[in-house]
Amino acid sequence: MKNPTPRILSLFAALISAIIVVLAEYLTEISLIFEKNWISMVVVFLITFVSIFFIFNLLLEHFIYRKIKLIYKTINTYKDSKTTALGKVNMSDDIIGNVSKEVTEWEKNRTDEIAELKKMEVFRKEFLGNVSHELKTPIFSIQGYLHTLLEGGLDDPEVNVNYLNRAAAAVERLCLIVDDLEAISKLESGEMVLDQRTFDLRELVRDVFDSLELRANERKIRLGLKEGSERPVFVYADKERIRQVLVNLVVNSIKYGKDNGSTLIGFYDMDEHILVEVTDNGIGIDPIHLPRLFERFYRVDKSRSREQGGTGLGLSIVKHILEAHKQGIKVRSTYGIGTTFTFTLLKSN
Repeated sequence: MKNPTPRILSLFAALISAIIVVLAEYLTEISLIFEKNWISMVVVFLITFVSIFFIFNLLLEHFIYRKIKLIYKTINTYKDSKTTALGKVNMSDDIIGNVSKEVTEWEKNRTDEIAELKKMEVFRKEFLGNVSHELKTPIFSIQGYLHTLLEGGLDDPEVNVNYLNRAAAAVERLCLIVDDLEAISKLESGEMVLDQRTFDLRELVRDVFDSLELRANERKIRLGLKEGSERPVFVYADKERIRQVLVNLVVNSIKYGKDNGSTLIGFYDMDEHILVEVTDNGIGIDPIHLPRLFERFYRVDKSRSREQGGTGLGLSIVKHILEAHKQGIKVRSTYGIGTTFTFTLLKSN
């Protein structure tokens, strides 16, 4: 009998006990109440069967309840949820099987949780190291410029203004990093409330292109819409946050684009959503970097990113803004050919 329930065990035990009692009475030819005939045998069998079943079932239920309750209490003690009271044991269920399943599931969850905690610990250490490094760079620059000025550079007209401008630029970079970290913290904690409303996404894209036109012209990069994306596209989202998403993506395409290249944005109707594609024909991204591209402070080309003035938080902010809209972002890229970022927004009714 595979995985018998307590009730089946009680029935089985009562049946065996009743058969033994009837056989014992028959073989010893002892009958205190009934004559030795088939009626007495049936009555003795039924009385014995019912009595043994209820006694055995009651004892088994009590035993299982105590043991199972202890197991559940132990499991729930280590669960995130509050301990729930164990109700009356249903003897028709496969209690042992259910407990085994529960314990196996709990063990798997604990294993997954430990693995996730270890992963987060590695991420935390790496993040703290990156934050420290990113903050130290402008701080050390400011420190160096100020010491130079204090040690006599302040009296040199060719040095003082130049170094003060450099120190101011480093302070500006420090403020950008702090602002971006604060923005991510608010997005993660849900403190940042989205101002969602209907707007024309195509018009917003044109505004972004206009604001970045001079920067793109320096690299002779053409900014434009893909074919078939010239018509108005109305979405329901936080306009300024989506502007931030588009600016980050377009700025990145300019930073890592090729001279005389292009950055094109397209819109595609996906029933309840609008799919947005930001495509460039720049230098592309090596596949090894793609899984970590949206991590805070992760840089594909560290030296070039800092020269361009990035904080290393742009794509992380993009990801968090879209997640706040309950949407996601994906990237596909071929090294040396170009990169495409895709994300969705809720279509306006």
